[in-house]
Amino acid sequence: MNQGFSYFFWHIAEAAQNYFDAMSGQDFTWLLVGLLGQVLFMMRFIVQWIHSERHQKSLIPISFWYFSLLGSVIVLAYGFHKTELVIIVGQLPGTLVYIRNLMLIKKSKR
Repeated sequence: MNQGFSYFFWHIAEAAQNYFDAMSGQDFTWLLVGLLGQVLFMMRFIVQWIHSERHQKSLIPISFWYFSLLGSVIVLAYGFHKTELVIIVGQLPGTLVYIRNLMLIKKSKR
């Protein structure tokens, strides 16, 4: 048990090092693209939460839809590059919804 935590963290660090060492430069770039998409997609929740807290009621600001669309498109590009059907099927319908919501918002402002 004494070596439990230190062994666990050492093992994780070694596995991560092996993972990155085996990765080509192009794969690393696409990993960064995918992570950027995920971060942008996550930001939509943070933006919505802050906006709702400021107004003391649940609201969805327009930036929520832009973060959703941008994050989704980037993650979708990553999914196509990696040929990951789960990612493609998971992101494609949402992307269409985000575009439609932005179109409706633009139409209502006219």
